[in-house]
Amino acid sequence: ISKLDLRTKKRELKPGGANIPVSEKNKKEYIERMVKWRIERGVVHQTESLVRGFYEVWLSVTELVSVFDARELELVIAGTAEIDLTDWRNNTEYRGGYHDNHIVIRWFWAAVERFNNEQRLRLLQFVTGTSSIPYEGFASLRGSNGPRRFCVEKWGKVTSLPRAHTCFNRLDLPPYPSFSVLYEKLLTAVEETSTFGLE
Repeated sequence: ISKLDLRTKKRELKPGGANIPVSEKNKKEYIERMVKWRIERGVVHQTESLVRGFYEVWLSVTELVSVFDARELELVIAGTAEIDLTDWRNNTEYRGGYHDNHIVIRWFWAAVERFNNEQRLRLLQFVTGTSSIPYEGFASLRGSNGPRRFCVEKWGKVTSLPRAHTCFNRLDLPPYPSFSVLYEKLLTAVEETSTFGLE
């Protein structure tokens, strides 16, 4: 199967196509190959330019983003939306003996209020694995198997750092004896450690 272009130059649409006459039996294949040839020949130069441009941009971006660690890069990409603390608190559940009015939980929220927005986003990322806030707010937070609210659970010794279970949006928070201890341990966990705990 072949095609004559406007300059009467033959182009084979498939190997040996010049020697294959178009018939009722192969006309569908001929039409498909003809359409493909017409589409591809018109965009070859544009496609090549697009690919070259993409690689040029990609190489530049790679150099620029190499200065960020994974958490910082997510903040750069996702942005730094202002966290609504009321929404966050209203959509948090507690386990292991903690409740909204427990002294450790009051200290926890006081610490979060004291954090700047970037530290709050890092706390969110530490516990959930992402610094992105759902468009619908914290009520729409998702875990690994569907909707999963932010959770703070009583766990561990007062000498331990808090730990996170990102699949469950759960922060394991030891029952610290004071606000200052809680604040320092929470800040250290959020800023200096990995996010994963084992069950």
